[in-house]
Amino acid sequence: MSLPVDPSSQNLASRVFGFETDFAGDLRCLPMAVRRKLDLAGVKLKLVHWHGLSSAERQRLLAWPDHPAALEDLRLWLLERSHTLPQGPASPLPPALATAWQRGEEIPEVLAASCRQLGLPLTPKTWRSLDELQRFALVKLSHPGHEHRNLPKALEEFEGGTRESSPLGVS
Repeated sequence: MSLPVDPSSQNLASRVFGFETDFAGDLRCLPMAVRRKLDLAGVKLKLVHWHGLSSAERQRLLAWPDHPAALEDLRLWLLERSHTLPQGPASPLPPALATAWQRGEEIPEVLAASCRQLGLPLTPKTWRSLDELQRFALVKLSHPGHEHRNLPKALEEFEGGTRESSPLGVS
């Protein structure tokens, strides 16, 4: 199975946020767009697995489309590919369906609590105006145990109307 590549893609599937550029520029960490696709595809890929992939494979995963058929291909490819990694195989998970970040009506409590703790404003109107990848990022950045370092940066980026991103030279 070959890796699909869409170099012109600037949508949810391959966008990299400004707050990620410090660590996603060289793809040493998983960008939120890749993490979202993994959740949608139902694959637990650890950072050690990510590091076991070639730079070209990481670029292709960032560019991988996020429509249902492509996500199934992603799931199958990653589970097969990870069997050859010294770190062992990635784990299958149930694909994300109707999760808090996929619904735009109400701010998830984990995010609201993190915003209250940090004194960050997030209104229901702002939450509803965000796209799915932005909501995914905020929820992931607000989970307990996360240092929340990038949560204020992400909120500032999203509330400032900045929906631009870095394409990272996907090829």
